[in-house]
Amino acid sequence: MVNETLPLDDWQESGMTTRRNVLLAGAGLLAVSGCALGDRRPRAADVLAHTAKLDAFFEEVFEERIVRSPQLATSLGDRRGYDRWDDVSDAHADADLAIAAARVGEMKTRFDPALLTQGGALSFRLFEAEHARAVEAHKWRRWRYRFDQMNGVHQGAVTFLLNQHKVESLADAESYVSRLEGLGPYLRQQIVLNEASAEVGILMPAFVYDYSIPGARNIITGAPFGVTAISDTQLAALVKPDAAPTGSQSPLWGDALKKVRALDAPDDAKIALLQKAQTALRDSVRPAYEAVIAMLEDHKGRTGTDDGVWRLPEGGAYYTSLLERQTTTKLTGDEIHAIGLAQVARLHGEMRAIMTRVNFTGDLKAFFEFMETDQRFYEADTPEGKRAYVEKAAAAIEAMRLKLPDWFGRLPKAQLEVRAVEDWREQSAGLAFYNRPAPDGSRPGIYYANTFNMKALPLYQLEALAYHEGIPGHHMQIAIAQELEGIPRFRRFGGYTAYSEGWGLYCERLAREMGAYEDPYSDFGRLVLELRRAIRLVVDTGLHHKKWPRQQAIDYVLANQPGDEPQARKDIDRYIVMPGQATAYMIGQMEILRLREEAKLARGEHFDIKGFHDTVLGDGALPLDILGERVKAWSELPLTPVKPQRRFGWPFGR
Repeated sequence: MVNETLPLDDWQESGMTTRRNVLLAGAGLLAVSGCALGDRRPRAADVLAHTAKLDAFFEEVFEERIVRSPQLATSLGDRRGYDRWDDVSDAHADADLAIAAARVGEMKTRFDPALLTQGGALSFRLFEAEHARAVEAHKWRRWRYRFDQMNGVHQGAVTFLLNQHKVESLADAESYVSRLEGLGPYLRQQIVLNEASAEVGILMPAFVYDYSIPGARNIITGAPFGVTAISDTQLAALVKPDAAPTGSQSPLWGDALKKVRALDAPDDAKIALLQKAQTALRDSVRPAYEAVIAMLEDHKGRTGTDDGVWRLPEGGAYYTSLLERQTTTKLTGDEIHAIGLAQVARLHGEMRAIMTRVNFTGDLKAFFEFMETDQRFYEADTPEGKRAYVEKAAAAIEAMRLKLPDWFGRLPKAQLEVRAVEDWREQSAGLAFYNRPAPDGSRPGIYYANTFNMKALPLYQLEALAYHEGIPGHHMQIAIAQELEGIPRFRRFGGYTAYSEGWGLYCERLAREMGAYEDPYSDFGRLVLELRRAIRLVVDTGLHHKKWPRQQAIDYVLANQPGDEPQARKDIDRYIVMPGQATAYMIGQMEILRLREEAKLARGEHFDIKGFHDTVLGDGALPLDILGERVKAWSELPLTPVKPQRRFGWPFGR
């Protein structure tokens, strides 16, 4: 799972992309733009000049976004607004949307798709489509759960400071302290928005508060939040390189200590910084988190016992919108539910084949039990066992990295690290997720494995998880997108869940072709993770569309995949607070597989797996329908719509 959100070009025979292919001024250009100019053809030089002006326009727009979003700037390694948080008020959001609408109108007035390269025409379409998505999301702004256990702002703000705010100078440290001071007002803006949602009946399900309230308390537990502040004498000792803080440290104070201590600066400057940081934490951060906790406790007493979004005002329409945005298709809740049931049946069959390979006697449920209870499949739930798991995941990724040149022409430059989820958030965080690298190389991509409960991280699933989150999955796709040259930044740093998560799930299966999963139990682990994605189609639509109670969804998970009730409950709790998101994985994977099979048929003996992969990755993240167009172009298939076909259990032609 990609644990973040940030609001290509001309293909060649090899599948690699180029920004300046003048041949696209001909028939191929006109086919993509959808315009017919008869015998009148634009000159190649005019096409390139018009496209260059469009690219410059997109850069202006992206610069506006950076200026209006200091957190976006930081995530990109840009220090503008380094001392500030985003303005998340309704007024600012309304202004963002108005600015975007004006910019779309300006684009349509100034630029003619018929005078653009194929890549330029694609950017034109995507910019317009991105705005339409933003308009739809803004319509449902009140429906967002702002303080849930998965993506709650109370935890996200801390993670942002820990992982994205780099401190390499005194100025960076001063900005860090300013952000600590500003965290209180930022959270109070979020409280205002959350209260506005509550006023119209948008409250989180009751169980979520049992995660969110302790999660907020954890952030203001430990130094310097004691009854008395840390004295200047103690601070003077703490800035020493070999200082060993005594007692528990709150997450933000521990981070401030680490970053200030590492500075190349005089001790008195470091002490002054820590004095300011402590004051900000005690006088701004603590009261804000106490206000968050008070609000959550109040809302917990007012919410109902149902869980799906159908219970919310206009819940059915909201879920339909979420499905369309997450999958980039028009598939209905009923269709997705049916696809899930069919995929669960298929994967159970493949699992039975694994049982035969390992000579297991008994039914599938017994095999699940065996895999859940045999200790050979688990690291010890100790610091040593947790460290061993992270090391093995890193080793699996490194072994896969060596295989990449045989399967991909384009490779990422950004580095990748494997880390355990930090103690302060491991109880509520997801099982595994990925954070993107900084474009300038100052921050690596990070695959986080949640070692809170080693029972939830069986070794037979280790490979598939590592390939999904790391290489050739999320890290490869996202790093390559960021590193693409000659395409607008809004495309390099944009995203579509069905594309990104579909690619991650596709890579779990691809890894088998690349020689992974030599142990049949690891191959079973791959099937287990794919089965989880199929089950998500069933339970997500069950919860939010068919009005299943939470326990019914938990029971379905327990009946159809390995795992104990606590893990099944945690999975379902994730799907409840992130409605629709879980459906994107398998829908995206199935479409990539379908496009690959079509390309094989079209190209026959000339099919090149490197060319296919470079085509899929070479334009950045795309909606599934546009991805299909790009693959069809590479396959030399017509770009006109094809009749819907039913393969893998659903109509991909939608």
